[in-house]
Amino acid sequence: MYHFFLLNSKIIIDFPERYVLEPTVQDLQLETASSAIKGAIQLGIGYTVGNLTSKPDRDVLMQDFYVVESVFLPSEGSNLTPAHHYPDFRFKTYAPLAFRYFRELFGIKPDDYLYSICSEPLIELSNPGASGSLFFVTSDDEFIIKTVQHKEAEFLQKLLPGYYMNLNQNPRTLLPKFYGLYCMQSGGINIRIVVMNNVLPRSMRMHFTYDLKGSTYKRRASRKEREKSSPTFKDLDFLQDMHEGLYFDTETYNALMKTLQRDCRVLESFKIMDYSLLLGIHILDHTLKEKEEEISQNVPDAKRPGMQKVLYSTAMESIQGPGKSGDGIITENPDTMGGIPAKSHKGEKLLLFMGIIDILQSYRLMKKLEHSWKALVYDGDTVSVHRPSFYADRFLKFMNSRVFKKIQALKASPSKKRCNSIAALKATSQEIVSSISQEWKDEKHDLLTEGQSFSSLDEEALGSRHRPDLVPSTPSLFEAASLATTISSSSLYVNEHYPHDRTTLYSNSK
Repeated sequence: MYHFFLLNSKIIIDFPERYVLEPTVQDLQLETASSAIKGAIQLGIGYTVGNLTSKPDRDVLMQDFYVVESVFLPSEGSNLTPAHHYPDFRFKTYAPLAFRYFRELFGIKPDDYLYSICSEPLIELSNPGASGSLFFVTSDDEFIIKTVQHKEAEFLQKLLPGYYMNLNQNPRTLLPKFYGLYCMQSGGINIRIVVMNNVLPRSMRMHFTYDLKGSTYKRRASRKEREKSSPTFKDLDFLQDMHEGLYFDTETYNALMKTLQRDCRVLESFKIMDYSLLLGIHILDHTLKEKEEEISQNVPDAKRPGMQKVLYSTAMESIQGPGKSGDGIITENPDTMGGIPAKSHKGEKLLLFMGIIDILQSYRLMKKLEHSWKALVYDGDTVSVHRPSFYADRFLKFMNSRVFKKIQALKASPSKKRCNSIAALKATSQEIVSSISQEWKDEKHDLLTEGQSFSSLDEEALGSRHRPDLVPSTPSLFEAASLATTISSSSLYVNEHYPHDRTTLYSNSK
């Protein structure tokens, strides 16, 4: 059985197509290459970032996005580089000043960046995707280091000017936050890596993890994936497990959907498709939480208190910023690790961790051909590969209608509110009418002598042709509101104009 690195070396390491991977002695020696790669990555990043601190701060220029700096690090060391026990390698840094700006934008200091990456050995993660990339996470859970293909690294470098503009406008985003792009060359092998934010913290147990694209074509976790201790499920699995969706309060739901819409439009403008929403679900069960707290005490890096300190790195900060809770769903708790509070259809309290991943797939010729071929065999609208505009619309529709839903606020029902308001209006109207009726009763003997002249006025005010001195004591509910308005205006008329008119009528009678 080949080592995982060897099985994917054709994808990761840019071997020429004429090479055929066979289990030779040289290949077997690469079984330990993973630890050597991690050590060389740490050494290269430590040297380049440390050397970058000597350069003065200045505004990012357009040419900064296309700069590539290279340094050779021999194992015996040199006047500029330290000695090490790895094979000789060359380390390239892409757009160093631009990425330094990105790190500053997210509040990452050079010392913290180096401490996270270089202080402890990197931890290798299992890869649920089909890209064949290697994933490493720093010991403090802050950063993910991912190997990328040559085309992906090239596309990211071309994307940097637009990415720079988008981050300046919207630093709170669920898009990947890129902190560095590097390439390690050793023995004719190129290993390109990108440093990103960590979406799913290891210190918080994810009871369910989903990779959602909004597609239904072959979007079910494989049997091999399901056998893992922490499998990553897909769209059809979510529709089966969480068929009622996940519920948020109104403010959080609106902030989440607004962020997703904005991010998808940005990706569409860059002609990017085939991205996913990585969704981690933590169920807030007291028994499990107590066990996890015991486990979390054994997590390394005790020298550095607190985790996930990078600005806008958590899911909650990415959609609306810190300091806002879930409207009573979950009280503010530092142990939430920046998760978004939600509820399941069963009423379970949840913490959600999410981010958009795999955005380095542009809709190039090969993707167009892939979609055209699949559309001939299957329903073209269900396959994951699609033109960017359709992909974004389908992605948003799936998230809005099937995954995320809004909790209806538990307030008084409309019928009760209407009854309460009408009852208040009715009481007010009856009070006003009673006072006016009493006044008219006291003077009705004098007023009735006027006959039809004043009787018509009573009919206009009260709508009673036969008994002008009586007022309906219980008007219908739907008439109460209009009656109150009519009586209010009538009372103003009576108070202001009635005394004068009454005197005139009385004098005429005499």
